[in-house]
Amino acid sequence: MPIQDFETDRFQTSAGVLEITFLGHGSLLFTHGGKHIYVDPFTRVADYATLPKADVILITHEHQDHLDLDALTAIRTDRTDVLCTALCAERLQGGRIMKNGDSACVQGLNIEAVPAYNIAHKRESGEPFHPRGHGNGYVITFGDLRVLVAGDTENTEELKSLRGVDVAFLPMNLPYTMTPEMVADAAIAMAPRILYPYHFGSTDTSQLVGLLEAQPNIEVRTRGLA
Repeated sequence: MPIQDFETDRFQTSAGVLEITFLGHGSLLFTHGGKHIYVDPFTRVADYATLPKADVILITHEHQDHLDLDALTAIRTDRTDVLCTALCAERLQGGRIMKNGDSACVQGLNIEAVPAYNIAHKRESGEPFHPRGHGNGYVITFGDLRVLVAGDTENTEELKSLRGVDVAFLPMNLPYTMTPEMVADAAIAMAPRILYPYHFGSTDTSQLVGLLEAQPNIEVRTRGLA
């Protein structure tokens, strides 16, 4: 599918228009200042050969629906900056490792890596689906607009302590990330102006809308990100 076939929202920033294209699942495309920034490209949701080449790619963690080497190959060039975790770098040539808490200026964008991990949801072995220290979320600053893509996480204290986030993408697919109640808890703490539930699988997004009805300063937008 070419890019025009996907739903896109537009935001005015102090550095020009930001377009957010909703590719599906955990996959997003940000277009700003003539640059294309992808998060977790995944071949199940798009034919990346038909999409613009990437200036920057952000990979949140090593699971196959987030680190998809075929999707990366389709959009990566020799000028593409790929930011990823240490575990991703073991499978990915030329990736720049960002650890939890790191920040960097990449092609004029300020990018911060925030922790993404499970608190409650675990495998039968007792290991979290996403152990602490393995995954990143990213805060990307476009002009005066700060956008959080949280990665596969729950409502951790690090997430809830973030401030100054204007647009937040929070995951809501069970049993791997957050319940609607967890997403609402994180959103109320962070108070983004716009909240997108994403990577939500079969979870009923209307539950989240109901939980945040009493928060008029948070607009919940549901897009095709199952």
